Amino acid sequence: MKLPSFKNARVLVVGDVMLDRYWFGDVERISPEAPVPVLKVSRVEERPGGAANVARNIAALGAQATLLSVVGDDEAGRCLEKLLVEQGCVNALLHRDAGISTTVKLRAVARQQQLLRIDFETAPSHEVLNAKLVEYRARLVDADVVLLSDYGKGGLAHIAEMIRLARAAGKPVLVDPKGDDYARYHGATLLTPNRSEFREVAGGWKSNDELTAKAQKLRVELGLEALLVTRSEEGMTLFRDGDVYHEAAQAREVFDVSGAGDTVIATLAVMLASGADMASSVHVANCAGGIVVGKLGTAVVSRDELEGV
Repeated sequence: MKLPSFKNARVLVVGDVMLDRYWFGDVERISPEAPVPVLKVSRVEERPGGAANVARNIAALGAQATLLSVVGDDEAGRCLEKLLVEQGCVNALLHRDAGISTTVKLRAVARQQQLLRIDFETAPSHEVLNAKLVEYRARLVDADVVLLSDYGKGGLAHIAEMIRLARAAGKPVLVDPKGDDYARYHGATLLTPNRSEFREVAGGWKSNDELTAKAQKLRVELGLEALLVTRSEEGMTLFRDGDVYHEAAQAREVFDVSGAGDTVIATLAVMLASGADMASSVHVANCAGGIVVGKLGTAVVSRDELEGV
């Protein structure tokens, strides 16, 4: 696959970061205390998650990623910052909030099968969010594309103002949405809900024509240039004014879909920041998503892997 140069593409990522922890091991018996498997842990891994994984995906493609977010003043926050520094490819601007715990997703995995996930999280304070908004204004001028990664953890309380500021500055805004209140994303350039997220907002559909009608209605109501619905094994569909563009799913063995949405929107942002058109960007993002679901846990896709498709 022929790709544009990514080295000068600058993406500002704002959103909810988290630390993804993995306990890997084997299950050889059932607990005598309760009918649950006993995982004997042999290896522990820690990876940047949420918006941090989005930024990591951008950097893995060879583009410039600046990450703006909030973490707690705790061990998990320091660990996350250390991981990003060690990788040396993401400009991480992490505001510390002593009143919260850094979001942690702990996954127990046996033989590439996830047994359990445990989440630790609290919402950041308004004071820290206001400070982050000031930093956002300062960083906006240097960005080619703004990517807002909403995981519903409270870090994007000012998202409507962030979209307004970016659009006023002529910057494309890509949003990975969460929840059922899409009004807060009004005026963004592109939204990328997955199939279940879109159904939660627009309701179900029985045909592609009905899906198109619902998608175009939502796109117009929110004042979006485009709406991309990622549909798992059905691929992904881009809805624009008077236009529907569909990409079939890449036929690959799926190990883990966690973080696949991060890879898709990160690739979209890098392509658009490099001057590619929307349809070409969706095609490359679809290929990237097909690669990353073949990897276990939150992972990244390199430029070399994409060029080899």
